[in-house]
Amino acid sequence: MANENGPAGDNDVQFTPATDLGTDRTTAASDATLTEEKARGARELVKDEAGKLTGQAGDRLRAFADDGKSRATGFLDELAKSIEDAAGTIDDKVGAQFGGYARNASGAVTNFAESLRGKEVDDLLEDAREFVRKSPGVAIGAAAAVGFVVARVLRSGIDEGRGA
Repeated sequence: MANENGPAGDNDVQFTPATDLGTDRTTAASDATLTEEKARGARELVKDEAGKLTGQAGDRLRAFADDGKSRATGFLDELAKSIEDAAGTIDDKVGAQFGGYARNASGAVTNFAESLRGKEVDDLLEDAREFVRKSPGVAIGAAAAVGFVVARVLRSGIDEGRGA
């Protein structure tokens, strides 16, 4: 069997040229369109999954914040009770006027705990943002004071752990 290039041998491969190059271009364009559609679908899938993860993270943060709010109000209730209990001792040792101050402080702490209980976490965050906007200096000072107290508490806990 002979081909255009000479006699055919046992190891020769037959080549048949394409008759319609336009069909190949159409197929390539169709493949490119399919690839673009797949890429678009993948982007949408990633966006959807990212949105779901963001929503789940937000839900978890809200749950942690709600738990923290419950703990904080419980602590404030205990603090108010301790101050109220100490007011009687203050009456006896220092005077009724100072015992009244302690009772007023106890009432203020109780009122603060009740206002925390009555608000949602988002409302509390908005109140904090508004406070920082209105009084940035006070907010920085309060943050520094809280940081100092937390550091002292942590340091005393670590020191007790080493001594035990």
